[in-house]
Amino acid sequence: MRKITRRSFLSAAAVCGAAAALTACGGSASSAASSTASSVASTAASAAADGKSYTIGICQLVEHAALDAATQGFEDALTEQFGDNVKFDFQNAQNDSATCATIANGFVSASVDLIMANATPALQAAQAATNSIPILGTSVTEYGVALGLTDFDGTVGGNVSGTSDLAPLDQQAEMITEWLPDAKKVGLLYCSAEANSQYQVDEVQKYLEAAGVTATQYSFSDSNDLASVCQKAADENDAVYVPTDNTCAANTGIIDGICRPAKKPVFAGEEGICSGCGVATLSISYYDLGYTTGEMAAKILTGEADISEMPIEYTDVTKKYNKTICEDLGLTVPEGYEAIEG
Repeated sequence: MRKITRRSFLSAAAVCGAAAALTACGGSASSAASSTASSVASTAASAAADGKSYTIGICQLVEHAALDAATQGFEDALTEQFGDNVKFDFQNAQNDSATCATIANGFVSASVDLIMANATPALQAAQAATNSIPILGTSVTEYGVALGLTDFDGTVGGNVSGTSDLAPLDQQAEMITEWLPDAKKVGLLYCSAEANSQYQVDEVQKYLEAAGVTATQYSFSDSNDLASVCQKAADENDAVYVPTDNTCAANTGIIDGICRPAKKPVFAGEEGICSGCGVATLSISYYDLGYTTGEMAAKILTGEADISEMPIEYTDVTKKYNKTICEDLGLTVPEGYEAIEG
C-alpha cells in the first residue's frame, strides 16, 4: 500500500502559500489556488482525455531504505501526473547483477514505455538491454564511471539520463575530521562489485590524505565476507567511512554490531546507512531524488523533453547525525547537524 507522501503535503501547502501571498498583494486567493490546482492536474487530465496509458518497468537492485524511498518518490511523481493511466512493474533484483539483466531484458520483451533503473548495476543492465526504450537511472553516484564514459560532461545522451545521489566527497572527508580532529587513521569500507563505491572511496581517500589522515581501503566482494573485512577495518583504524554502497546499506546491522562495541565511529555517505550504523552523514533525500526522476519521466512520456538532451540532475545535501549511536559513543555533535528522525 502506498502512503500519502510528504511531497503531496508540501505541494498542497505551496498552493495555500501562493494564494495567501496573492491576497496580501491584492490578488484573488481563490483564483490563484484554482489556477495552481488546475496546472497540477492538467497532465493527468490530458492523458485521460487522450486515452493514453503508460507502463513503467522499475528494476531496483535491492530493498533498503534509500532505494525504497527513491522508488516511492518516482512512483508518486508519476501517479500525481497521470493517475490511473500509469502502471508500474516493480522488480527487485535481490542485489544480484545477473538478475538485473534478466529483469531488464524482460522489460524490453514486454515493450514497456520507460525503464527506471534504481542503482548502478540496474542502470548498467538496462543500458545493455536496449538502446531505444528510455532509461532513467536514480541512486547512481557517477554516470561516467557507471557507464564507462571517458568524455562524460553531465549528459549521457542516447536513451539514458537520470538523477545522481552524489554528495560532495570533499565535504564528506571534512565531516570526518570535523567530528574527529585527532583521528589519524580511517578505514574506507565498500563492496568491490560496486563501481561507484570504488569511485567514492578513491576520492575520499585523496581528500583525507591531503588533510594528513591515513586512509586505507577495505573491500569485500559480497555480504558473505563483509563481517571479516569490517572487523579488520575497525581493529586497524580510529573510524570507518562507508560510501553510498548498496551492500553496506542492506547489511548495516553487521557493521553496527562490529563497530559500535569497538567504539569506532562510522561515517556514512547517506542517511539510510547512518540510521543503521553511523554517527553522521551528509545525505540527500532519496525520496526527493526519486520524485525528480519521476518528473523527468513525465516530460519524456509526454514528449515535452528529449531524453538524449537531458542532463543528469542532482539535489542538495543535509548534515545529519544518529542521536542514539552518538550518545553510546560519547560523541559531541558539532553545530549545524540535525538528528535523523525515527
